[in-house]
Amino acid sequence: MKQNKNGVWTSWNENITYNYKSLYKVISEKELQEVVKKSDKIRVFGNKQSSADIASGAATLIDIRSYNKIISFNDSEKTITVQSGIILGDLLETIEEKGWCIPCLPDINTITIGGALATGTHGTSGHLLSEYMIKCKIVLAEGSIKEITETDELINAVRVSLGVLGVLSEVTFKCEPIYTLHIKEGPENDTEWLPKIKERLKKHAFLRILWLPHTDKGYVITGDKIDSNKEITEDLGSEFLKHRRKASKILYKYTHVFPWFTAIANKLLYRGFFSSTKEHKGSLYLATVTKSRGSTLELAEWTIGLDIFPTVFEELKTEINKWSNKSFIHIPMDIRFVYKDKSWLSYAYKQDTVTTGCVSRNAATADTYEAFKSIEKIFLKHGGKPHWAKRFVAKDIELSKVYDKWEDFKALRRELDPTNKFLNPYLTEIFNEKTSN
Repeated sequence: MKQNKNGVWTSWNENITYNYKSLYKVISEKELQEVVKKSDKIRVFGNKQSSADIASGAATLIDIRSYNKIISFNDSEKTITVQSGIILGDLLETIEEKGWCIPCLPDINTITIGGALATGTHGTSGHLLSEYMIKCKIVLAEGSIKEITETDELINAVRVSLGVLGVLSEVTFKCEPIYTLHIKEGPENDTEWLPKIKERLKKHAFLRILWLPHTDKGYVITGDKIDSNKEITEDLGSEFLKHRRKASKILYKYTHVFPWFTAIANKLLYRGFFSSTKEHKGSLYLATVTKSRGSTLELAEWTIGLDIFPTVFEELKTEINKWSNKSFIHIPMDIRFVYKDKSWLSYAYKQDTVTTGCVSRNAATADTYEAFKSIEKIFLKHGGKPHWAKRFVAKDIELSKVYDKWEDFKALRRELDPTNKFLNPYLTEIFNEKTSN
């Protein structure tokens, strides 16, 4: 076990920094238990790609990335057990070699499994990644190990826990046979794609919409399962399309000074990068997951019930298209779909949901990005829920109104962590534990 003392922890986009007294890199469950047991305040981090202030802010930190072994396979059950520090991309490449897949994948593959599960990371047209976890082991506050299976009621609390119930140690995923998707992409007017959502969810195995604010356009991506040997006419578009992030960075460079220029930049970016069609095929991982985030950015994301989404969308669109407002939004806004589950802090608790992502390409000026505030206000008004790993300012009083099991989760957290070992300042405010020990 390696230990560094008295250093500075800095987030991926350099927006969050904290001093720490001890930073450990563990490689075994025994080491993980030892560090947790002896620490008064502790947080665990991976690749630091959260926009929320959840990964650090404690005297003791664990860099979980060296705790990344594949423990075992069960070929007959199609399960894989891994240590929680494994990077998602490494896990997915391993199960694809076995001819397996996890049928709903996040947009980015560089996150650790533990962080992805704890924050409710998701893809589209399926469940949260955590719903494919059928067993796990967590290190409790006093250092003991608790094993939880899918038959335990507790798993519905642990699947999305923000790392405040304990530290995820080993995780078992249930996989499915791998399949090939035929992906088609292309622009549609808002009046076309919005009314077709439910129809397309029934028709296609994969649906994702990149909405382009201030353009009245969406970029629709559908995927249908096909025989892997079926030939299609691939069209990946011009080589120029690979430069979208670079062009965005240039066009948005001064939009924190002149927010209105965002509307002009979006129209240019639509014409350059979202006005043509594409077609290709591959596994879910190969065809849909981003392999590199590239430049830093800041994100907010809100979820809302599938049935009410059109109403919320129209209200959001009306608000941001007012030239009197400052909430001009960089493109694209990522619209995805998550099916209902029973996890207490899941965005999809007992209802099918739509998730709407909001990005600022200027990470350094994200604190003054008015769009984050406007989106939060509108979604909270309609009972929306924030993504745990992304930007929001709602705290206990607001969250208690949108999460049915909020108070139950808080009670369980206090039971498992009576000294608040796993809370940092940000999470202390989230759970309104300011007066606790």
